[in-house]
Amino acid sequence: MSVNFVFDTRPEVDVIVYRHRADCRFIQKEKDGRCRCPKHIYVRLTRARISAKTKSWETARQRGVGDYRPEHLFTLKQSLEGYRYYQKLILELDQETARLMQALPSATEDPMPPRTKATAYHRQGNDPQFDLRSELYRIAGVDLTDIPGVSASTAQVILTEIGTDVSRFRNASAFASWLGLCPEKRVSGGKVLSCKTRQVKHRAATALRMGANSLCRAKGYFGEFFRRMRAKLGTAQAITATAHKIARILYHVLSTKEPCAETVFHRCDEQAQRRAEMRLRKQAARLGFQLLPIPTGE
Repeated sequence: MSVNFVFDTRPEVDVIVYRHRADCRFIQKEKDGRCRCPKHIYVRLTRARISAKTKSWETARQRGVGDYRPEHLFTLKQSLEGYRYYQKLILELDQETARLMQALPSATEDPMPPRTKATAYHRQGNDPQFDLRSELYRIAGVDLTDIPGVSASTAQVILTEIGTDVSRFRNASAFASWLGLCPEKRVSGGKVLSCKTRQVKHRAATALRMGANSLCRAKGYFGEFFRRMRAKLGTAQAITATAHKIARILYHVLSTKEPCAETVFHRCDEQAQRRAEMRLRKQAARLGFQLLPIPTGE
C-alpha cells in the first residue's frame, strides 16, 4: 500500500496535512500545537511506513515531521478542495440515482436471499453510497450478483441497457448474438470466409467482457473455463467466450427468475466426460482393443 503523508508541527504552519492514497485531509492544530487526529487513524494511515517494532505514538508522530515549503502545503490544500468538490458531486449523483431507482416498480417483496457464491460480498470503492445490490434485487426479482463475474455495478449497467424483460429475444443464442458475443459465420459459395464476432459497441457487452476478464484467477467452473479457453484460443477469444457464457446464464436467470447455481455446470462437465469415455470405449471395441484405467499409486 502506497502512503504519502505530511505532518508539520512548525508554529508558523496552521494546518497539519496527511494523505492516504487519493484521500487527503487538513487537520487544524489546537492551541497547544498538538494534533487532534486520533491515534488509530494516523497509525492506520502510516502503517506501511512504520515497522512492527514501532508501538509508540510519539515515535510515529516524529517520523512524519519534516521541513516542507509553503508551496507544497498550498498545492495540497488545492488538491484537497478539488477532491472534496468531486466527492460532493459523486454523492449528489448517488442520491439522484437512488431516487430514480426507488421510483421503479418492484418485482419482488421478498428479503435478499443468501449468496451462493463461494466468496463473500465486498463493497467496491466505486460502488454508490446506497445499497445498490438490494435495489437491483428488488427491481429484477433475482440476485444477479450471484452470477460469476457480475458485480453490483455490472448488474446495474446490464439492467440499465437491457431491462428486466428479455422476452423480446427468442432464446439465449439470439440474446448473445444481439450483444455481439458469438461468432458470425460469413459464407460465400459454400466457403467459410470469416467466423469473427461482430463489431458491436454496447455498454452491456463491454460490462460482460470486463466481468469475464475478472475471472482469470477465479476458483471454480468459470475460472477453469476461462483458463482452458485462454490456453486453447488466446486471451481475447477467452474473454469473449466467457462473456458469451455469462450472457446465456444472465438470459436464463432473467427469464426464469431462478438463482444461478454453479453446480449445474459441473454436472454438465461430468456428463460430457462420461460421454467422451463411452465414445472412446466403443471406438476401441470396434478396433479390437480394450480400454483399461491407469492405476493411481497411493
